[in-house]
Amino acid sequence: MLSPYGLDVIENCQTCQMRPAGLFCDLSTEALQAFEAIKRATAYPKGAGLFAEGEAPFGIFVLCKGKVKMSICASDGKKLIIKITEPCGILGLSAALSGKPYEVSAETVEPCQVDFVRRHDFLRFLREYPEACFKVAEQLSEKYRIACEEVRTLGLLRTADQRLAKLLLEWCYRKSEAGANPAEPCVELAITQEEIGQLIGTSRETVIRTLANLKRKNILQGRGSTLVIRDMSGLKEIAGWQHCRVN
Repeated sequence: MLSPYGLDVIENCQTCQMRPAGLFCDLSTEALQAFEAIKRATAYPKGAGLFAEGEAPFGIFVLCKGKVKMSICASDGKKLIIKITEPCGILGLSAALSGKPYEVSAETVEPCQVDFVRRHDFLRFLREYPEACFKVAEQLSEKYRIACEEVRTLGLLRTADQRLAKLLLEWCYRKSEAGANPAEPCVELAITQEEIGQLIGTSRETVIRTLANLKRKNILQGRGSTLVIRDMSGLKEIAGWQHCRVN
């Protein structure tokens, strides 16, 4: 079904082409049918808020298509983007399980398809299908690993150059994990330079200056909204070999 935002919304999990990658996608047929019965597929435009930091948890959100930014806000209004979630990510999971308020805010970066499941339906589903509990445990373990990675980045990579280089390498890594194999390594900038700054804890001006410096060194080349990595070794050296998981 084509949505008003140009997305081909997939309403049936069992016929989804992305099934192998999702958290609940490889459940047994019975469990998948039960999950199908409690979810609601919705298309959202760019800039739509899914939930806000501090709100009571009303459910989980399964990102099927598009990208969503997760952010926290300080009392002075300063925003820090925690991560950019890509398809097959589960949003609001920790809050839905604990019953405590959402720890972050979630906003779509581009048109998205999101499957929503109400909290009490989700908890009942977990009680009835223990196999799904193992999937949730795996997801929470991965979130913990990513949190440790972010702490390591903030603690060990002190300059904006290092943090930006690591971010670009991480995006390349995820792109290759998803099966993309371009002739030359590149990343698509789906977020603004200000949002990149919020993601690595620096200002928009610093991001602009750092990108320009990397282009002058011929490490990066800009092609519209695409950044082509011309010197992968140079980018890894800036990020720090010992802190970068991209081989």
